[in-house]
Amino acid sequence: MSTQIEPVLTVADLDCMPDDGNRYELIEGEIFVSRAPTLTHQLIVKNIIVLFQTYLDKYPVGMIVPGPGVIFSDLSGVIPDVVFVSEERRGEIASGERISGAPDIMIEIVSPGAENEHRDRTVKRQLYGKYRVKEYWIIYPETREVELYRLDERALKLVATLKDEDDIASPLLPDFVAKVRGIFRG
Repeated sequence: MSTQIEPVLTVADLDCMPDDGNRYELIEGEIFVSRAPTLTHQLIVKNIIVLFQTYLDKYPVGMIVPGPGVIFSDLSGVIPDVVFVSEERRGEIASGERISGAPDIMIEIVSPGAENEHRDRTVKRQLYGKYRVKEYWIIYPETREVELYRLDERALKLVATLKDEDDIASPLLPDFVAKVRGIFRG
């Protein structure tokens, strides 16, 4: 009896995928397909961008970008909802059409469904930790919560689960403080 081995996809294969409104991501050679985001999802993205950009206008310590392609390796390329890249890393990883390397902060907004939650909470968290993303925010629109993970020596570890009235802050963003409810406005 022979075992059939599935071919491993690469980021180059992703570039050949159809432009059909779906989001194609590759994690360790495995393809993940997501539908276009919902209106609620996109309003949260907008709110995050506004919060960050207001801060960055006063403290120009980096850039905030919605939905960029992030390439970690030939076998892993994702489209996170929002990323923050510090000025000190910008020239190193954000000098082309995509981000090539680990952004400082990656933010994912969980779409409905157990599969989506598993992908964001487990698969992507492990990937982002492997490639040394410093901070990872997982946003849950249905419960209006934010899980905040920070990199320790080997992995992204949960440091807080924040609710509407809580403040969100980051050691990567000096003097940045925002109410979690501001993320869900609209």
